[in-house]
Amino acid sequence: MGVRLAVDKAIGDIAERVVRNHHRRRLRRLGWGRALDPADGELWTAGEPPPRAGCSLEVLVDGAEALPRLAVELRRARSHVHLAGWYISPDFALARDGERIELRTLLAELAERMPVRMLLWAGSPLPLFHPDRQDVAGVRHALTFGTKIELATDSKERPLHCHHEKVVIIDDRVAFVGGIDLTTYAGDRFDSPAHEARGDVGWHDALCVLRGPAVADVATHFRQRWEAVTGDALPRPRRPRPAGDVHVQVVRTVPERIYDSVGGGEFRILEAYTRALRSAERLIYLENQFLWSSEIAEILERKLERPPSDEFRLVIVLPAHPNDGRDDTRGQLADLIECDAGDGRVLACSLFALGELGPSPVYVHAKIGIVDDRWLTLGSANLNEHSLFNDTELNVVTCDAELARRTRLRLWAEHLQRPVGEVSGDPTRVVDEVWKPIAEEQDARRRRGEPFTHRLCLLPHVSRRTRRLLGPLQGLLVDG
Repeated sequence: MGVRLAVDKAIGDIAERVVRNHHRRRLRRLGWGRALDPADGELWTAGEPPPRAGCSLEVLVDGAEALPRLAVELRRARSHVHLAGWYISPDFALARDGERIELRTLLAELAERMPVRMLLWAGSPLPLFHPDRQDVAGVRHALTFGTKIELATDSKERPLHCHHEKVVIIDDRVAFVGGIDLTTYAGDRFDSPAHEARGDVGWHDALCVLRGPAVADVATHFRQRWEAVTGDALPRPRRPRPAGDVHVQVVRTVPERIYDSVGGGEFRILEAYTRALRSAERLIYLENQFLWSSEIAEILERKLERPPSDEFRLVIVLPAHPNDGRDDTRGQLADLIECDAGDGRVLACSLFALGELGPSPVYVHAKIGIVDDRWLTLGSANLNEHSLFNDTELNVVTCDAELARRTRLRLWAEHLQRPVGEVSGDPTRVVDEVWKPIAEEQDARRRRGEPFTHRLCLLPHVSRRTRRLLGPLQGLLVDG
């Protein structure tokens, strides 16, 4: 390691310790110390809402599967529709095979028969960042002019942060929770698992369809935010009847002093990840847009320094070119590789779309965590300081082993371009004998300037240390 990199790493490590100590003091002051230091070995987070029995949870992968399903459920609405999002495009098409169903048209039709309420982040107050207030004002006009859609914009964000969850609630009987924004901003979310190059960035994402008692917890979150922003109190949601045999817990991030109803904040997504990652024995599988949370990285480093078993593996799928925090993510991964000390337990990959217009990057926007095929989370939260401490976010968590394993196998079959049967063996063997050879071969082809023959590749430039300090310093300066 050169002198410059050694100095950069040493200063970066000090800065990250300062940030972690700052976060720990902040959470303890708010009564949320358990988010970083859970008192027991439970996988479920403590407090309200608890895990709800009697739910069904269906994971939908990629927009071409998820978005038409959303359109179908919206058309079945009978009493009301509530949507909360980061940003949307009014002309965004939810269905494109046969009949084209655009978001504004569908919501406007529904609003003629029932309340349709939409809650959006108000946008950045500074035009240096987008979407900004003017962008959102244009969306408001396009959605509400000539329609009965009710739209409220939430400007109660912490400085330099936002409202980031992506939620649709229909009749308080079904909820969609995940990472898919209903927009073409920075990339069209409507992409298929085949990820064929299309002349623009590809998009890998996921959401879930939730039914049963936990839907009321999602609806309550929307209700709290709507009342805080508009002053209008919505009816308390009825808890739906059992719809399946899965236990589901709704967890969220709400920073302190944003809403009176959650004055001390809520940090249960961080708590959920902390509990699950610390419990890992054989496999941690993460898909995310970012990996620059120092708290998460520290847990992963300890797992690699003292592996809980010989079979332990850490597989991470990230975008090759994220729109922010790339160097911070690369710095964290470099530290993970250093902690691995050549044992080959950690693998960081990205996806590339192939075809006549390729290869081109597939933007990994999914926010999925799976631990030991016994814990699964999916939602809007990235593994960065924004999502875990400062933005509003919503995730679901389940400890249903069958669902966790089925979701992992589906994702692995997609990324490895193999039938589920070929990736359903021992996870350690599949990582070592299938994931690694494919990813390493494609990385070698990339380095030689040769065409890709597979969409899976090692994440490029992992050893890069440029701007190593940006993440820690940003986390300290904007946290308050």
